[in-house]
Formats: sequence, C-alpha cells, structure tokens
Amino acid sequence: MSLRSRVVATRDTPTGTPPERDEGLIAVYRAKLLEEIDLAEMSSLQAADRRVRLERVLGHIISREGPVLSSSERTQLIRRVVDEALGLGILEPLLADASITEIMVNGPDAIFVERAGRVEQLPLRFASPEQLMQTIERIVSTVNRRVDESNPMVDARLPTGERVNVIIPPLALTGATLTIRRFPRAYSLTELLELGSLDEHMLMLLAACVRARFNIIVSGGTGSGKTTLLNALSALIPSHERIITIEDSAELQLQQDHVIRLESRPPNVEGKGQVTIRDLVRNSLRMRPDRIIVGEVRGGETLDMLQAMSTGHDGSLATVHANTAEDALTRLQTLGSMSEVDVPFEALRDQINSAVDVLVQLTRHADGSRRISEIALLVSHGREQFTIATVTRFAAQPYVSGATDLERRRVHGYYEHLPLPRRVADRLYVAGEAVPPAFGVVESVDVRNTREATG
Repeated sequence: MSLRSRVVATRDTPTGTPPERDEGLIAVYRAKLLEEIDLAEMSSLQAADRRVRLERVLGHIISREGPVLSSSERTQLIRRVVDEALGLGILEPLLADASITEIMVNGPDAIFVERAGRVEQLPLRFASPEQLMQTIERIVSTVNRRVDESNPMVDARLPTGERVNVIIPPLALTGATLTIRRFPRAYSLTELLELGSLDEHMLMLLAACVRARFNIIVSGGTGSGKTTLLNALSALIPSHERIITIEDSAELQLQQDHVIRLESRPPNVEGKGQVTIRDLVRNSLRMRPDRIIVGEVRGGETLDMLQAMSTGHDGSLATVHANTAEDALTRLQTLGSMSEVDVPFEALRDQINSAVDVLVQLTRHADGSRRISEIALLVSHGREQFTIATVTRFAAQPYVSGATDLERRRVHGYYEHLPLPRRVADRLYVAGEAVPPAFGVVESVDVRNTREATG
C-alpha cells in the first residue's frame, strides 16, 4: 500500500501510521531536511518555534522535489518526518492524545495504550528494533542518562513531565520495552464525586479529617488513582500552612501559595549524586513544615515518615501500594524495617499505631472505573495489635437478569456508612468539624465494623 492510499485509509485515525514500506520515504525526506537546516540556528529556537521552522522547510522541499500529494497526505507526511527528526516518531500522536494515560511499547511490533482504565493494542509498529532504540536513546539523553548492556534499565522523565521506564535486551526477551506514564489530570473532589469515585458523605468525612489534621494513608494497586486522590485531598489544606511535597517524579499539582516541591534524583552515569526519598524526608523535617505529603513510600523512608507523623507533623498524607487496608498496614511495617536502623517489628507496629489515623483504600475495577472501596480508621493504640474500624465500604451488587452486555461490563453497587468511634468524633469536634449525619457516633468501637490485622 502506498503512502497515498495509506493516508486515505487512515485519514480519520489520528494514530494511523504508514506501513514499513513507507518508512524509506520518510527516511529520505528526513535526510533532506537535515541537509537544509542550520543546526546552530535550530538549537537557539524554542521547541514550538523549532517545529514550525522544520515544517516550513520540509514543505518547501516537498513542493520542489516531492510527489504530488493531496493536502491531507502532505500534512501527514510533514508531521511524520518532523516527528522523526525532532520528536519521538510514531509515539508523538499518542503523547498528544489527552485520552491516553499510559503508553506501553513491548518491542518494535507491539504498542499498547490505556484509555479510560482499559488497555488496548494499536495497529502501530516501529520500522525496526533499531528505530525503537533510537527513540529510547533520544528520551534518556534528555536527562543525561544512557541505556546499554551495562545499564539496561533506566527511569527518566520527558520534558513535558511524563514518567518513562526503559528495559532492553538481554533483560527484556521480547525486545526493548518502553513504558510512558502520563501524569494524571488534577481532579477536584467535586469532580471525583461526579465520576462516582466517592459519594457526598465520604467527601464530607474526608474533608473534615484533612482539616482536623488526621494523618491519612491512601492505599491501592497500580493505576487505582492514588495520586489523583492525594492531589484532590491536598486542596483541602488551608492556604496559610507550609506544605512540603516529596516525590520520585513530581506529579502533585497543589494550588496553595506556600508549597515547596521536592523531587528525588537518580545517580548519574558514574553512579554518583543520588538523592533518595528518604534523604528528602529527613531534610524536610528541618524546613519547618506544617504538612508533609509523600507521593509514595516504598522503602526506608517509611520509618522517617511515621516518626514525622507522630512527632508534631500531624495532618500529613502519603500513598502506599497495597490491595486492602490490612495489607497497607503490613506493608508500612515491612517498608519501615528496610531502614538501616534495626527496629523490631513490634516497635514498628507501635509507631504505626501512633502515626496513622485514616486508611483510604482505592480499587480499580474490571470496567476501568476507579473508586474508594473503603475508608477505615486505625483504632488500636500503643502496643496493641492493629485494629481497623471500617466506616465506609463499597458493596458491589449482582447483575440483574436481562442486563445487556454493556451493563454487565459495568460495576454497580452502593456505599455503606457505619458509625464513627466516640474518640474519633471527639477529635473532629475539638477541631471544629462536624460528623457527617450519614455516619453517626458510637460510644465504643463497634464490633460490627472492626477487625484485627496481623502486625
């Protein structure tokens, strides 16, 4: 199929790409373009101006030497050649598509994306493994990193903010593998309410807990929306407070005025200069924070975070990877033990009991929807075994008979709200916050919604 017929066939498909036989034509025009431009001049231009300049020069080349093309064919050819010369080739349209949240390249012949929580394969491919490697090298070079057999795994970040992970042969048996994670859009709690991720009673409770300076752990699996919820909760922090955010890749988008954003740094090509999350957590304690927000705890920094939460930095927030609220506590205990400080598990349990107030569990369902599946309070004290009191849970409902296939693919259910323990309610009252009417208060921990977690 020629470029002309391919363009016609994919005119309405923004992610369409010429097949392998057309890659030669793109390579020819890319070479002609590079012959006619002044690289020194290009380097002095802003990225947008550079693209406009290249498109103009290439348009003149095609008018002078190229085949006769329709307007749409000409536009696609120019875009593809400039993408190859300046950007990331066939990945550029995917990066420009706001509906795509993740791009997964499993070797040169398999490209997948995630849209609306569902993964789909695209009819795209790189012309060769070499072209895929050139794209990867272009990505990692922007952050002064290299990828080769001696350094086959790289984490990087694109200038536009996307997180990138690369792993190449011999570790990746299917060929060079590239994963690009788009930063989630900053949703407000009101927008999450409209999407069904929580209900108005849960919103009122979480807002009260944030304003009352409860320490909150947001837990969930990969892609469940932890960062999105964390960002939404942070909007409830009063604007006069000094907030320090600590992340591996800066994703949080806080709107307050008094925010200090810290980001960890990987080692350079000589293996030096690394700054870890733990280094940043320790340093943040010397910066007079009112609140500390850790994008994700995944190692020894957990111990420092727990100590900060229980020694005057209440109202802090963090996320952790876990499938249930109980698992979140066990994982915090395990991560805390990864510190170079030899702390017994029992002492870590005591630290967690003193530090953590609320666990918010997120779940990503089979239909791609993301919602809060549980809000639980940690009601154990001191050296007691972990005891969790669930105050909200999502109850899934079975499908009704006669449901359509579309209805069967959707997860239906309702939120069940249970009473708050008196101690928690009193803490809200002291902070000037009301208990949402849907929850109510019990004088002691209600055995119906309480369970022990191993710790």
